[in-house]
Amino acid sequence: MHDSTTLLVEVGALLLLLGVLGRLSRRVGLSPIPLYLLAGLAFGHGGLLPLAASEEFFAVGAEIGVILLLVMLGLEYSANELVGNLRSAAPAGLIDGVFNALPGAAFALLLGWDWVAALVLGGITWVSSSGVIAKVLADLGRLGNRETPVILSVLVIEDLAMALYLPLVTAVLAGTGLLGGGIALAVAVGTVLLVLVVAIRYGHLISSALSAKDPEALLLGVLGLTLLIAGLAAKLQVSAAVGAFLVGIALSGPVAHHATELLSPLRDLFAAVFFVFFGLVTDPRDIPPVLLPALGLAVVTMATKTLTGYLAARRVGIAEPGRWRAGLALVPRGEFSIVIAGLAVAAGSVEPRLAALAATYVLITVVTGPILARLPDFPWFKRWLRNRAAAQRREPIPVVDSPQ
Repeated sequence: MHDSTTLLVEVGALLLLLGVLGRLSRRVGLSPIPLYLLAGLAFGHGGLLPLAASEEFFAVGAEIGVILLLVMLGLEYSANELVGNLRSAAPAGLIDGVFNALPGAAFALLLGWDWVAALVLGGITWVSSSGVIAKVLADLGRLGNRETPVILSVLVIEDLAMALYLPLVTAVLAGTGLLGGGIALAVAVGTVLLVLVVAIRYGHLISSALSAKDPEALLLGVLGLTLLIAGLAAKLQVSAAVGAFLVGIALSGPVAHHATELLSPLRDLFAAVFFVFFGLVTDPRDIPPVLLPALGLAVVTMATKTLTGYLAARRVGIAEPGRWRAGLALVPRGEFSIVIAGLAVAAGSVEPRLAALAATYVLITVVTGPILARLPDFPWFKRWLRNRAAAQRREPIPVVDSPQ
């Protein structure tokens, strides 16, 4: 009884604090994500007042938060839009991997770490945080913007790539060899293709099985289906986020519309829990020794990620303000980076400083990412873009001498 009472007190107090921080952040016009993270740091391991009883609750709630963020993104788009965007964004996905994985791998080698640590750190710097970015896009009211499908396409390609990367890196860390890695990769590829085919070809049947006229049944049905598919995907070493996203893609029509309305409050609640939990499991005492290397790595890869989004948006004809919005929105790293670092730590055979470096790196990008995403909305940034465009228009046309 004492434990359950303590759990209620800790969860209630922290959620109340989050409500105050959320209201404060919106009054000053900022995303609440950095404040949620700082609250987690204050009450996590090594913080001012560690909360022990509620850690397990926030761990489960954090997983649900990521799943809800991704299914809500999926509800915004149809299966045909997904396939079209993936085809058009395939080159951007390749650029994304080269621009953002290679700096992490090279950084590990410069620190004197082995090739396994380089493989792990490359994955940590490669993949953006779908959960954080989904929250930022919703907070800034950009879900309907022209550049948002480009952002989502890059995120989905990354998540699908993680479905292949995670089994491989797990096999490398476990030392199971090429055979074990090949089997894990085959299972991951098969699962992704199966879920994608079901979502595209039979999504209308799934929607017809759920009634939009009964809110309670619809809420329970969509939530249950999403958690079930996400859990099965995770069991098969495939991203739970990919499973949740594809569930959202599969639903259409009135069912998708009403599900969005019903799930929005739950998404906001568990998304806040996700960001707090990230801070709770990060010990502030581990940050100072690796702060400068993590800061240098963050500066480099935030620039490469911004360039990735800028080029991806330019490729499909998005205007310059939208290109910057796409690039800066992709900056945060998060859940996948922590998962990759956790796998390496659990294996016990990788550089011991990797966990602290990864946590500090992710924390820097998650705190600065939502702030950077707002830059294109500031008047001075808009003036800079207008002046840049005007200067380009005033450039003299080169004169080509005619042949004599």
